[in-house]
Amino acid sequence: MTALGTTTLDTLGTARPDPGVEAGVGRTALLVANARALEARRAEALAVDPFAAHFVRASPGCADWPDDPARVAPGDPVWERLAAYFALRTRVLDDHLLGATVAGTRQVVLLGAGLDSRAHRLPWPAGTTVWELDRPEVLRFKQRVLDGLDTAPTADRRTVPVDLRDDWTGALTAAGLDPAEPVAWLAEGLFLYLPAESELAVATALDGLSAPGSTLAYEVKNGLESATVRAAPVYAAARERLGVDLLALFAPGPRPNTAAALAALDWATTVRSPFDHAPASRLRPEPHDALAANRWVTCAKHTGARTVVRLP
Repeated sequence: MTALGTTTLDTLGTARPDPGVEAGVGRTALLVANARALEARRAEALAVDPFAAHFVRASPGCADWPDDPARVAPGDPVWERLAAYFALRTRVLDDHLLGATVAGTRQVVLLGAGLDSRAHRLPWPAGTTVWELDRPEVLRFKQRVLDGLDTAPTADRRTVPVDLRDDWTGALTAAGLDPAEPVAWLAEGLFLYLPAESELAVATALDGLSAPGSTLAYEVKNGLESATVRAAPVYAAARERLGVDLLALFAPGPRPNTAAALAALDWATTVRSPFDHAPASRLRPEPHDALAANRWVTCAKHTGARTVVRLP
């Protein structure tokens, strides 16, 4: 991918605008960051991200977003319910990545890293390298904010400006990834927005860079949502109040069975609903739930029998 100011070229040479974090998928990174900032101020926070509020305040389009849980109305579909979802997702995936390092993995790759601050806030073991892959404009915005803070990463942090719809593996290995060693991959909030063929291409590409013992965690939706679910308050509120049209940003059409594709490549794969973790959070199912189709998938590459565990 070639960067031209705020425009990138796709693999066919067609110019496509890059709105950074001010619009489109980039703005969802600010939505998630504000959810993490709210969670950090709760008495019993599932995850504490001290950087999230700085990212949100650096974007003028978020000036009216709440900065304190006390300012959130009970039952607010975005800043209470969706924020609770993001807080739980953050905690579950934090634990997943740290679990991989306990097992000895020292290479961590954040695909579509957005405003993820794990390279700065998690207690990485000595010798851990964290690569952050995202579009150039997103990484530049993020770096400007971090440069204004008195902080240093807790791992060897390396940023790789790429568009994951293009060929990104060469840029990652050029940045030092060693395919002969295990990798802990994370695609948090990425596959929802990629075309089906791009999702499968990313999964296939990362498999080619994954030694046995590598792990992967990602988020998907289980099938297409009904019209009733698509009319859920969380979607309407995000669109009308925040200018984040999630339904328009989600990739259209049927989604691929990436878990099965990975299983065929010798990954043991487990698929869970967020509500499987609900006892540890404020999240509870609702009628016509916009979160009911969400699935968190964790995988481990091995050389033994192939296993797929599917939960409804």
